[in-house]
Amino acid sequence: MTSPTLADLPPLREVLAEHDLLANKSFGQHFLLDLNITRKIARLSEVGEGDVVIEVGPGPGGLTRALLETGARVVAVEMDKRFIPLLEDLAAAAEGRLTIVQGDALKVDMAAIAGGPAHMVSNLPYNVGTPLLINWLTGPFRPLSMTLMFQKEVADRIAADVDDDAYGRLAVVSQTVCAAKVVMDLPARAFTPPPKVASAVVRLVPLEPAPDKAMVAALEKVTAAAFGQRRKMLRSSLKGLGGGALCEKAGINPDARAETIPVEGFQALARSVMAG
Repeated sequence: MTSPTLADLPPLREVLAEHDLLANKSFGQHFLLDLNITRKIARLSEVGEGDVVIEVGPGPGGLTRALLETGARVVAVEMDKRFIPLLEDLAAAAEGRLTIVQGDALKVDMAAIAGGPAHMVSNLPYNVGTPLLINWLTGPFRPLSMTLMFQKEVADRIAADVDDDAYGRLAVVSQTVCAAKVVMDLPARAFTPPPKVASAVVRLVPLEPAPDKAMVAALEKVTAAAFGQRRKMLRSSLKGLGGGALCEKAGINPDARAETIPVEGFQALARSVMAG
């Protein structure tokens, strides 16, 4: 008897019903079962034949199927052991192009499991989406691209422009490391079970040359201080890092507030912190 191919696999709703599986709220799970949507996300990721993709939180494997259909090799990191049998069935149909890693994505060594250059494509669990992104932006592993789904509010914060209500630390750090753009909005009804909020897909492509890691670390300090007291003038909010003198050294108005300073301005502040 021959093994089933991807095209032979039953619909995801049938698979979930057969295994009597429901989303686990404590893991922030909301399933994407519509293959038309998951295929669109796979297209937006621009991955294809022979590419290596890391997917975090595949759950029952809806997005995983769409990524495998592109010809990519997928490394799926799943914390919830209930889904491992479903993913193993998918791996059998994928003829060696799906590797399953059971573990916490916040602790997994992404460079080790990728084995080389890799893209990140994921419908991220809501409760760990932001810390995962910060790990990938500031850590040792540098993905070729990231196509990630977040709550709409978080997606807007990543891609926000200066003076936008959503502009803050996440925008400055994300846009220092990557070009970031919201490429797809999804209503709550697209998910099973529907979350209480809308979602969006953000595409992040690392900038070249890569920013110095020490500068990014300094940037995290500066933005934490500046946006931690965003209603204060920078001379006050950055007092612990040099206050008005630091601002003047960086060519920034010390009477300005954090939300009015563009990404380049924060980078100048970070370089001034590094210079001492």
